[in-house]
Amino acid sequence: MKSKFLTLCIVLSMFSCKEGKKGQQTAQRDIQNYTINQFMDNEAVGGGSFSPDNSNLLISSNRSGIYNVYTIPTKGVEMTPITQSDSTSYFANAYFPNDNRMLLSADGNGDEIDHLFVRETDGSIKNITPIEGAKANFYGWSKDDKYLYYGSNKRDPKYFDVYKMSIDDYSSEMLYQNNDGMDFSGMSEDENYFALSKTVNTNDSDLFIYNAKTKETTKINDNMSGNSAQDFSKDNSKLYYTTDDGSEFSYLMSYDLNTKEKKKEIEKSWDIMGSGFTSEGTYMVVYVNEDGKNAIEVLDTKTMEPIDLPDFEGKSITSVSFNDDEKWMRMYVGGSNSPSDLYTYNLDTQEQYKLTNVLNEEINPEDLVTAKVIRYKSFDGVEIPAIYYLPHQASEDNKVPAMVWVHGGPGGQTRQNFSSLIQYMVNQGYAVLAVNNRGSSGYGKTFYQMDDKNHGEKDLQDCVEGKNWLATQPEIDGDKIGIIGGSYGGYMTMAALTYTPEEFDVGVNLFGVTNWMRTLKSIPPYWESFREALYDELGDPFSADSVRLKKISPLFHTDKVTKPLIVLQGSKDPRVLQVESDEIVAGVRKNGVPVEYVLFEDEGHGFIKKENQIEAYSKIIEFLDVHLKKENEPIDGETSSKKIESETE
Repeated sequence: MKSKFLTLCIVLSMFSCKEGKKGQQTAQRDIQNYTINQFMDNEAVGGGSFSPDNSNLLISSNRSGIYNVYTIPTKGVEMTPITQSDSTSYFANAYFPNDNRMLLSADGNGDEIDHLFVRETDGSIKNITPIEGAKANFYGWSKDDKYLYYGSNKRDPKYFDVYKMSIDDYSSEMLYQNNDGMDFSGMSEDENYFALSKTVNTNDSDLFIYNAKTKETTKINDNMSGNSAQDFSKDNSKLYYTTDDGSEFSYLMSYDLNTKEKKKEIEKSWDIMGSGFTSEGTYMVVYVNEDGKNAIEVLDTKTMEPIDLPDFEGKSITSVSFNDDEKWMRMYVGGSNSPSDLYTYNLDTQEQYKLTNVLNEEINPEDLVTAKVIRYKSFDGVEIPAIYYLPHQASEDNKVPAMVWVHGGPGGQTRQNFSSLIQYMVNQGYAVLAVNNRGSSGYGKTFYQMDDKNHGEKDLQDCVEGKNWLATQPEIDGDKIGIIGGSYGGYMTMAALTYTPEEFDVGVNLFGVTNWMRTLKSIPPYWESFREALYDELGDPFSADSVRLKKISPLFHTDKVTKPLIVLQGSKDPRVLQVESDEIVAGVRKNGVPVEYVLFEDEGHGFIKKENQIEAYSKIIEFLDVHLKKENEPIDGETSSKKIESETE
């Protein structure tokens, strides 16, 4: 399969000198404070498919306030809007191989029911997967450029079949019918071999090869391990895949489809997250998860040695892809203190072009904070990695409040990527410690499995120990530390306020799970392939596990919450239903605790529209200023929270 190998100055502090150690005078630069509107005027750009003549790239951008699709010349200048929606977010997939038609995708305001659309050369947009309620995912183009491949659950809502669609009349035929709950992971360019995976548990998965000619299915892995198909060789003779068999971290293997011989190709000291060939197979791109940051190598497949890539002086190349003739490469370049800009690079001339300037020009890059990776010991001696953002204005003489940040998942990882919300919080004087508690990915499979059927217990204690670490830092006000998170991180926020009610001073819950039994019973049907793995990690709500699930569900223990809380939720969320947030707010309010509730009718599991992001993030800071910094604290917190709710519903 041929694939386009694919994230106002308010106050000026007075210039001052502080006395350093040994009597040294250290100049402290003025730090400008920015509004949330200024931070959200940063642009987010994604994608980057080259046009057939290599003159343009097709990208997604939220410069209009929601995501729309644009083209931009390969050497830069102005973007041209392709979609101009003010309600539905559209995302770029790719140019068609031989003409200027464009493949786009969109869902219904966050409901995750994605459809594929074609933007025709006359400017009209056509839904080519219009089945109501069915998802469609783009897989790539055929070798002869006459078809596109996609997955859809239109036959059975629980399973994704593989289809081949003519790019002439958009008629489809099924190539693989998924009757066994497999996940499609790739296909050879001759359409004979299909890579399929079967989830065993949250870490381990079996990898299979299906031979379309013989109808035989062969299991590749011998042992219980995490396996993931990456790409087929261009001569259709080998499958490249990652595995952690016998290792803490994933490494790259090849499997000969004829001899069934396996060979270790590349191993690093961290997880190899992904790998794939360019269109003609001249290069192999390898992604490594290096302590929460992308490390990318582009290898010459003849020598398997890395080629030289441009140096961006402290910033990282976070993503790359090539055009079809492999002479142009597009790159995203950024870091924890810099949103990713899009560049192109000509491999023949070694000329590079910066296509975007996504950081709002009103923001001084030096006012942004670079993340620092730290580690601390948890209650039982387990070492917990975390990513730390300390405000520039913080010092031993100017202690600042702090927030423990918990990622989504379970099993996610907070990475060293740019976050407008985190940078806004830090700019407003809040330190942020983004913990990668036990159960987080990226630190070996033993660490990853440490939270299985331990949620709300040992993982919560890791967050508490993160708070304790913060409290020992000389720049932190140890009496003003809260907790924040989304999805699983929102659950951890509620677990912290419920089961350790005196540890954190406030909680910020973004669409967090509060009733595990309901959430696990109501997962979308298209999650069927890994439903059993979720039950294995968290507990089966239809079994005796329900006793423990109720015990760790904050909704049933709201009487223990004593600290101020803000909850943010999208009505279209298919993963964490709105009722989760409705009920936790109602339950905590019975305690007379200040609660604010921000509800968005046109968002799903996460907020992607700038208008809503601005409102959500500003409400969070307003809440923290009142209840953590203790600035402008209202006399009646319940009156304040009712006002907020009436404004946002």
